[in-house]
Amino acid sequence: MVNIAVLVSGGGTNLQAILDAQARGEIKNGRVRAVISSNESAYALERARNAGVPGYVMKKRDYASGGEYCAALARFLHEKGVELVVLAGFMTVLDEGFCREFENRIINVHPSLIPSFCGDGYYGLHVHEAALRKGVKVTGATVHFVNAITDGGPIIAQKAVEVLPGDTPEVLQKRVMAQAEHVLLPHVVSLFCEGRLSVSEDGIVTISE
Repeated sequence: MVNIAVLVSGGGTNLQAILDAQARGEIKNGRVRAVISSNESAYALERARNAGVPGYVMKKRDYASGGEYCAALARFLHEKGVELVVLAGFMTVLDEGFCREFENRIINVHPSLIPSFCGDGYYGLHVHEAALRKGVKVTGATVHFVNAITDGGPIIAQKAVEVLPGDTPEVLQKRVMAQAEHVLLPHVVSLFCEGRLSVSEDGIVTISE
């Protein structure tokens, strides 16, 4: 079984999607062993408790620098035997050293079809505000491996979601979560745990049957 850690900062709806999929037996060959929050009041920790998963708090301000924080986080994950790191609304930047140490073992879900509306400054409602300003007719979500470039890692899976007349950023956000993020992320977690993902030298992800 692949040991999974989910990193969170807020409400944890994507964490809940993973835990629900796990409870239904849809995460093949993997198990969430730890939930780590950068925020001690994150509701995601309550979700972890309800699912019987150990929750931990690691706050960046408790460390002298971002580098020290990332090094401590990496040590903790190794101590727990974690093989897959899932970012589910984790609002702390992981440095290059951390990304190298867990290369192609960190996945993130982003609420757009990368390379649209991604990179520095594009997170949460900001993504959907930008999509509506541009007038796109289709948006969606992307699950990708994480590297030192914001939203720049190899793309694993994407799912499109229709933009409807009268959408507000909040309404669009909820639709993208329900129709794309909460569907894609557990699926990709299972693909990883099943050993079905491979990344070529040029950063292209292949999913084996």
